[in-house]
Amino acid sequence: AVNWLVFSVLGMTKGEHLAEAIWFFAYEFPKVMLLLTLIIFFVGIVRTFFTPERTRKALGGRKSIIGNIMAAMLGIVTPFCSCSAIPLFLGFVEAGVPLGVTFSFLIAAPMINEVAIVLLYGMFGWEVALIYVVTGLFIAILAGWIIGLLKLEKWVEKWVYEVKVGAAAGEAKPRFSDRIRFGFDAVKDIVGKVWLYVAIGILVGAGAHGYVPEDFMAALMGKDAWYSVPLSILIGIPLYSNAAGIVPIVSVLIEKGASLGTSLAFMMAVIGLSLPELVILRKVLTMPLILTFVGVVGTGIMIVGYLFNFLF
Repeated sequence: AVNWLVFSVLGMTKGEHLAEAIWFFAYEFPKVMLLLTLIIFFVGIVRTFFTPERTRKALGGRKSIIGNIMAAMLGIVTPFCSCSAIPLFLGFVEAGVPLGVTFSFLIAAPMINEVAIVLLYGMFGWEVALIYVVTGLFIAILAGWIIGLLKLEKWVEKWVYEVKVGAAAGEAKPRFSDRIRFGFDAVKDIVGKVWLYVAIGILVGAGAHGYVPEDFMAALMGKDAWYSVPLSILIGIPLYSNAAGIVPIVSVLIEKGASLGTSLAFMMAVIGLSLPELVILRKVLTMPLILTFVGVVGTGIMIVGYLFNFLF
């Protein structure tokens, strides 16, 4: 259908830069949006079982590596965005969640979300999506565990421990019809917010697909460039994007010669160490803790990047 549209209806010639760019967009955008809508609907239903209040209670008092594992796993299915970082952080502190466990949750929640998983699956297949989930969990668990071992509570702003966040009122168990409605609401809310990012990301990817020479990206982000992984992380941190906008770009980077490890490191830095989230967290964390957080997570991402460059 896409070939018919681009090469027959539009009368374009296969192999031309513009034709290849238009073909890429026409093929990827409908596929990604359909997959995104279906998965978000089902994830929206799952999320009715994991409210922020229940998450706080589940993690309250948890210590050791078990707490980090639970926090990272819950981070995948619990609603989270950078704007909710402070309320969640305050709630976790009040519930007695250790600092390291809290960070495992704060790392996993934005980095491993349904949008990232769906887009990775749709563009790369289940193997790459699984690699991303496993490595993201590894980083969240390990980074949170290390931060917990370092006993950095003294670097949390003092006012945080003085604040009392009101406990949520008793939560009524949703009916099945309520869960279905929540699934539709999730589609309306999330797809409504990210479709433009998806379109822009795929447009950028389409332009790169049609016009960027393969040897350019191979030289900059290929396996042979030893600096490619740390450089990709440094470039990714100040960029403001989410999975919807960055995955299509990563898809084309790999297609044009960037290595898998370097591309994953770039994506993780953009999503997991975004500058807006760091600015928001600065309200509850001192600079030494912010820098420690960036250093530990950045090191974990770098290890993942080099590891996958070595293995693939």
